[in-house]
Amino acid sequence: MYLTIKETADYLSMSEAAIEKLILQGKIRFVHDGEQYLIYKDQFKTHLEQMEKYKKLVEDWNSEPIPEDPDIKDED
Repeated sequence: MYLTIKETADYLSMSEAAIEKLILQGKIRFVHDGEQYLIYKDQFKTHLEQMEKYKKLVEDWNSEPIPEDPDIKDED
């Protein structure tokens, strides 16, 4: 499925200008049909999956309790 720049920006939660910049830098593959740039949606699948895994990893890390330090001595 192909998306326009606007649809891609909505899909990735980015601005249209950022998408256009990535296209001009060659970081996003596209097809130009003479009128508009069309971007293949599935090229972002791996990136979005990796971002979800990273987000889960960070959430797990943040929810992990801090262990007590055995070197702490009570000064009272």
